[in-house]
This record gives sequence, structure tokens and C-alpha cells, in this order.
Amino acid sequence: MMSLLFRPDLDAGEVFVNFNQNTTSLAVATKSGYSLYSLGSVDSTLDKIYTCPTEEIFLIERLFESSLVAIVSQRSPRKLKLFLYEKQVCHFKKQSEICNYSYSNSILAVKLNRERLIVCLEESLYIHNIQDMKVVHTIRDTPSNSAGLCALSSSSEHCYLAYPGSVTSGEVQIFDAINLHAKTMIPAHDSPLAAIAFSPSGTELATASERGTVIRVFSSLDGTKLFELRRGLKRCVSIASLSFSTCAEYLVSSSNTETVHVFRLERSSSENSEPKQSSDDWMGYSFFRFLSKTVSSYLPSQVTDVFSQGRAFASVTLAEPGVRRICTITKIQKQLRLLIASQDGYLYVYSVPSMEGADCQLIKKHDLRLDDCYAMDVRVNPAPSLGVATGVTTATNIIAANTTDNNTKHNETKASPSSNSYATALKGDASSNVASIGGS
Repeated sequence: MMSLLFRPDLDAGEVFVNFNQNTTSLAVATKSGYSLYSLGSVDSTLDKIYTCPTEEIFLIERLFESSLVAIVSQRSPRKLKLFLYEKQVCHFKKQSEICNYSYSNSILAVKLNRERLIVCLEESLYIHNIQDMKVVHTIRDTPSNSAGLCALSSSSEHCYLAYPGSVTSGEVQIFDAINLHAKTMIPAHDSPLAAIAFSPSGTELATASERGTVIRVFSSLDGTKLFELRRGLKRCVSIASLSFSTCAEYLVSSSNTETVHVFRLERSSSENSEPKQSSDDWMGYSFFRFLSKTVSSYLPSQVTDVFSQGRAFASVTLAEPGVRRICTITKIQKQLRLLIASQDGYLYVYSVPSMEGADCQLIKKHDLRLDDCYAMDVRVNPAPSLGVATGVTTATNIIAANTTDNNTKHNETKASPSSNSYATALKGDASSNVASIGGS
């Protein structure tokens, strides 16, 4: 799934929030440590499955529903640490460090799937084989990427990496992270990129530029433009996140405004299949489609393009603008839910309407900043039994890459995670009660 690189001001009470790849859990980091929550019953409760008091966290990524967690701390922004967290007696839990890697510059983003771990620096990307954490490829001398903007498909079949190809335009580079070669380049926007996200299958890529008025969806296989969605007509905004729903039928975006937009991706093969028009829809989606077809032969293409772009299927207006939020749509207990996690420490749960133009209804609001003893609306459940990571060898990889010299070799020491515990956690072996990676 999509993840958002927050820059939390922890002294101001803000938090780092991040969904895992299939939106089954939420990672929350505050000044005092981090916690992992299950989203299986989020309509009523937010079940804590793990918590760790530790140093201030800069980044945290959990691999699906496994016990593998990657973190970067505020104190050591060049060091990536991998942990296995495990269940102990009386439901107290601990984490075992598998390995840590140090890089030549600050880590700006970390992405995981079942095959690869990606570390994004400002001008390079490191591709690790997640089975043994060896660096299998380095993409050097990338355009300056101070925001750490990149996306990794959660699919093993289409294991693609996307990153900006230019600092002056919205060019997207797609790289095959398994076969280790460039896949395609997509000239997505005129302005520089602000957000990118893969669909669950990895075959589609959503993009938004710094202008933030138009969102486009492309085929990641050949670069074909599939959808063009109009977020707004006038106001340029800063897109904070893009995310496909787990069913790939919706795309949700958030920005620095108070509005979250939900788009429905109509994949009908027939151009003439129109949605049912309600009595109050004349100034909505159907009106713009009608106008586009009627006046397309009389107006310049630049004008008709605006009318032909898809408009929001639904939206949510929150109280405060200027708060960064990540959003996603997933099925929870067979019901579609829009989840909005905000940097100010709240998780909002909304229903997704079945008809265009209807309102998303707020179901629950969870406070992520509260300690256990005060979080009366947060129920803490024991974690599932996890494989014990005994015998793990901690090792350090010093990746002293000279980004100005492509021939410079890495000065590194191989990490040697425990073959049994680490491999079992990645595989999700039910026989040893390790949380499954592949669950959905």
C-alpha cells in the first residue's frame, strides 16, 4: 500500500502514522515509542497488537501482517534497523534486532514487500533482497529527491519501483525490482511530482503533481494513461497522499486542505455505460459528461479535456485544513471503509457510499495519542503467538557509497539474520504461529 513520509514535530504532539501494505494494521509513532494496531474491528475498537517504548521514530514500516518491522530513528537518520517482535509470557512482548544498516546519507523512505526492501536517499535508491538483506542493486545519481518520494508495488508478480525522473517535470521512472532493469518512463505531468502510488496488483500507478489539480492513473506495464481525475478547477494544493483501495475500484487523495476526495475508477468496457443520474446530479459528474460530448466539436481540446476528466465520487470535509493525512479504502468485516489517519493523532473511520454524490458517514474517531491508561475507547488485545527469534545475530552493514563514482564498491559486512526465525517470519508459517504475511 501507499505510505506517507511525515515530518512529525513530536514536541507539538504530532505523530507518525503509516498503514501496512494491505491495510490490515496501522503503525503509530510518538515521542515515547511506537505501537502497532490491528484494523480488523476498527468500526468499534482499535486493537493494539504490539507496543515498544523507544527513542523517537522517524520512519516505521511493517511487512504485511508479519512480525517484521523496519524503523529509522530521529537520533540516527542514516541507520535502518530491522526487528522481529515476539510474544512473551503474560502477554509482555519484546523485539529482537535482526540487523542494522548504515548509509552515507539520511534515509528518507523505506518500502517493503515480500521480495524486496527499498531504501531511498536523496540521490540514490538501494534495493535489498528481503530474504537475506543483501544489496542486489543500487540506482545512483537519481534526480534530487529531498521528499523521499518513491513507491514499491506490494505485488510479488509485478514488483515495480517508481520514483521521480526529473526535478523540473512530472516524469516517473518505473524500475523492475526483481529483474533489476528499467521498465518504462512515464511523462505524467508538466509540474514536478508530489505523490505516486501503485495499485494492489502493481499494474497501475496513480500520480499527482505539485499543482495538485489533476490526478492521473497509468498502466505500469506500458505507460498508457488509463484515467484522468479532476481534484479541483481553481485552487492548487499540496497532495499529501494517494492510495488505491484494496479492491482497486477506488482511488483516494488527501491534501493540505480540509477535503479528502474519493474517486471511483470506472473500468467498464463500454463507453456508453452511464451511472444512474439522481435528481440533484445536474451540476455533478453527469452534467460534465453531457457537456463534454455536446460541445467537444466546438471548443479547444484544452477546454474539453477539463470536462472529460472524472470528478470525485464522494468526499469528506474535516474540521482543520493544513493537517497532513494519509487515507485508504479497505474492506473491514465485508464493508467498505475509508480510513483517514492524521498527523495530529487521530484515526477517522468513514463508510463509503454506494451512490455517487452521497456523503461518507463518520463511524468512529480514535485518538492515537492517548496512553493505555487513558484511552478508554481503545481496547488492548494480546498479540497472536509469534515465532521466537532466538539465536538472532545482530550485524551492521556500512554502506559507504560514493554517489559521485559509480565504480565505487560498497564497504559492507554481510548481515546474518537467523535462518530459522527470520525466514519463518517472512514466510508466515502457520505451524509455528507466526503472523501470516499473505493475509488479506
